[in-house]
Amino acid sequence: MLFNSIDFAIFLPIVFFLYWFTNKNLRLQNLLLIAAGYVFYGWWDWRFLFLLMFSTALDFSVGLALGTQQDERKRKILLVTSIIVNLGFLGFFKYYNFFADSFVNAFSFFGSEIRRSSLNVILPVGISFYTFQSLSYAMDTYRRKLVPTKDFIAFAAFVSFFPQLVAGPIERATHMLPQFLSRRTFDKAKAVDGLRQILWGLFKKVVIADNCAKYANLIFNNSDDYSGGTLVLGALFFTFQIYADFSGYSDIALGTARLFGFELMRNFNFPYFSRDVGEFWRRWHISLSTWFRDYLYYPLGGSHGSTWMKVRNTFIVFIVSGFWHGANWTFIIWGALNAIYFLPLLLTNNNRNNLDVVAQDKTFPSLKELSLMLLTFSLTAFAWIFFRATNIEHAIRFISEIFSPSLFTIEEFEGWQGAVKTALLIMFFIIVEWQGRQHQFAIAHSFQHSWRPIRWVYYMTIIFLIVFFQGEQQGFIYFQF
Repeated sequence: MLFNSIDFAIFLPIVFFLYWFTNKNLRLQNLLLIAAGYVFYGWWDWRFLFLLMFSTALDFSVGLALGTQQDERKRKILLVTSIIVNLGFLGFFKYYNFFADSFVNAFSFFGSEIRRSSLNVILPVGISFYTFQSLSYAMDTYRRKLVPTKDFIAFAAFVSFFPQLVAGPIERATHMLPQFLSRRTFDKAKAVDGLRQILWGLFKKVVIADNCAKYANLIFNNSDDYSGGTLVLGALFFTFQIYADFSGYSDIALGTARLFGFELMRNFNFPYFSRDVGEFWRRWHISLSTWFRDYLYYPLGGSHGSTWMKVRNTFIVFIVSGFWHGANWTFIIWGALNAIYFLPLLLTNNNRNNLDVVAQDKTFPSLKELSLMLLTFSLTAFAWIFFRATNIEHAIRFISEIFSPSLFTIEEFEGWQGAVKTALLIMFFIIVEWQGRQHQFAIAHSFQHSWRPIRWVYYMTIIFLIVFFQGEQQGFIYFQF
């Protein structure tokens, strides 16, 4: 079920009113959330609900066993069992086709021909997100950072919470599970704030991402027909598409959760205003970045040890992060490229230089800040080419054409007038994001201290843009991960 669909527009109010109608019974509320999560997920394909059920039952059972088991060897066996089973399911559904094709291609390269298995594995939507969320519960219980719950209903509601079930943020049980174990009360101010965040998330998705998708797809899918200058436009359209698409989903998820009395972790913090790559990764897909930091980077030794270990750990985390995104060599190259970007900062101990908000309490950035933001944005946009390309050969042809004399040529393409309109919408989007960069989301405090009619005119303007400038409906990019 898509957030930007009529189905969800009907589904959400029904669940909302039933949920608060039962607010005196915590167990019944959690049961309702489980039912809502399974309907929301099963709307895509009910056959994969068993994966969600199995993952929930497995890690709940492992957590209970870890809570009573004192023998360290047996505790490790329990944790390893959870990791192998969870990642085994994830690996099979997500990477079987990739490894099978790579195996066949490797033999073909050396002159041997083997037949590829005809098994065609379908990727369950959002499997990477709920697998990592459930798995972190077992890991935190093993580390004794969390006392395992005996309330299966609350745990199942935590794993299947529909606002963030299929595309995050990837929540930790230490933060989220206590919210399912305690009674929620309706807070009008939080609900109104949630509606504002949903509105901005819909604007990002429907107006910015879906319009950008039209031209990014057109240019990437026909890249051999266009000049370098036009390909740059395609890369820029995709750069804004993926940010507006994913952060738009996160805004809707956080806003929806707030309607039900929950606070999810922040997943984006205006990453395109970053002054270096280290800052970018502290602001982009925060829940995944911190997941890999806590459960992979730190156990490997983090930034301690020899220079070789620092380099090794950095490349492992970025490459694994790339592979998490999809079964394609382009994602691995994308991850490795970001590791290369990050290394100079790490080796010179400058990776945590920019922890504050850029141009804090100022209207405009300094010339130095602007230059650093443009450089970081350019490096990020270049890396996104690999992320979007069909394969490595496609990415290389795309980049080769950009770095050719045709870079300074931009020919007209189908619907270029609409592309100009989309560029103007992007400019409006950047201005609003810049003005709201010190808050949780861009319009969190816009006109909050103004005369109420002015505030409503502002909201109605955004609604007008959503209604009259919406692009052709697209699925969320990160559903495929």
